[in-house]
Amino acid sequence: MILTGKEIQRRMGGDIDITPFDESRLNPNSYNLTLHNELMIYEEIVLDMRQPNRYRSVTVPDAGLVLSPNQLYLGRTVERTKTKNLVPMIEGRSSVGRLGLFVHVTAGFGDVGFEGFWTLEMFAIQPIRIYPGIPICQIFYHEVVGDIVEYKSGKYQNNSGIQPSLLYKELNPTAQPRIDAQLHLDLE
Repeated sequence: MILTGKEIQRRMGGDIDITPFDESRLNPNSYNLTLHNELMIYEEIVLDMRQPNRYRSVTVPDAGLVLSPNQLYLGRTVERTKTKNLVPMIEGRSSVGRLGLFVHVTAGFGDVGFEGFWTLEMFAIQPIRIYPGIPICQIFYHEVVGDIVEYKSGKYQNNSGIQPSLLYKELNPTAQPRIDAQLHLDLE
């Protein structure tokens, strides 16, 4: 079962925490999450699943930033969420999808017990201008049946921002992360 908007609001402070929370973003069966002003872009031409991949950070100015096709942009939500006893999921808003922007390529599914910001895997079909603070996706909650084991992974739990793929930690546990200096661009 999917929770209604009123049930999401009723469970705030218990099974659900969304910080910051704005009642005007509550929908009949979901809540709109907003886009933070930071993006991450991989710098590798070929991404390697077994190795950390270099990336750079880009700041989305208030005037907006044009995303290019054929480029993966990792973004994040402004809101930090915490969920107990429910399965959280995110989905792009239809108004955003109708502009040709995929908000998550594959990772819209959260685990019971997830706590942190949602990393968005954004991909544009054609050039599109995005803005910080726009309602970019919606979170909704499923009730679960059976014994609950909460998510406790060290990879993404309690994150403090955008998370690049950490698959290499599973495939190559001795690999060391390579993080280049952040580059903040004020692009249109």
